[in-house]
Order: sequence, then structure tokens, then C-alpha cells
Amino acid sequence: MKTKPCLVLDDVKRIAAASEAEALANRWAVSIAIVDDGGHLLWLQRLDGAAPISAQIAPGKARTAALGRRESRVYEEMINQGRVSFLSAPGLEGLLEGGVPIVAEGQCIGAVGVSGVKSTEDAQIARAGIAALGLAG
Repeated sequence: MKTKPCLVLDDVKRIAAASEAEALANRWAVSIAIVDDGGHLLWLQRLDGAAPISAQIAPGKARTAALGRRESRVYEEMINQGRVSFLSAPGLEGLLEGGVPIVAEGQCIGAVGVSGVKSTEDAQIARAGIAALGLAG
């Protein structure tokens, strides 16, 4: 039987705090979602001033990154290059940059999704959160 690391509540809180700190340092009003490796929501936080829709988009980006085991940006790029069939892929709903997988010991253990500012800035916030664990995202 194989074993792999998994996120625990303390990890989730550290990711959330670091993501929030990055957003606040840049005065970005965003929503931050953290999911496990199956795309199940572990944390959702909407900062003051964030658009209500961001609380729907952030979990979608996180789920897409976790289930696809890659940044949600990859799907956006494929679609933009003409592979529009990905728009109908089951279970993938956040096909925009801003979802970043959390990788530990070569295994995807979850993802962070952020929505509310430019997509590159959303991804920056997600990566800052993951960095709090000392892992590469």
C-alpha cells in the first residue's frame, strides 16, 4: 500500500494566512479557496471589498488545479489556443489562471485558488500561500 502526505488544518491555516498577507500587502481584494487532492473545499475566505462572484470562481480554480494536478492556467492556455473542447470537460469549472496545485513529495495534496484581481496576481497570491509550507507549487 502506498502512503502520501495530506493537508491538515494547521497547513490550511498557514496557507490561508500567507495568501491573505500577500493580498493585503498589495491591497488586493480577493477570495481565497483551499481544497484537498479530491477538490473538496477546506477553506474559503472573501476579503473585504472582493466581488461576490470571486467566492464562486476561487473554489473552481482550486478544484481544477487539484483534479488536473496542474495549474488552472494550463487549461486557459489550451482553450485560448483553440482547444475549446476543454470547456466541456466534466468537473473542471475554473479554467482560468489562479489555481495552483500543492505538491509534496511528488504528490498533489490539494490546491489553492484565488480570484479577484488579474489572473497573474491571483496566481501570485496562491503561490505565496503555498510557500508558507516550504513546498514548491
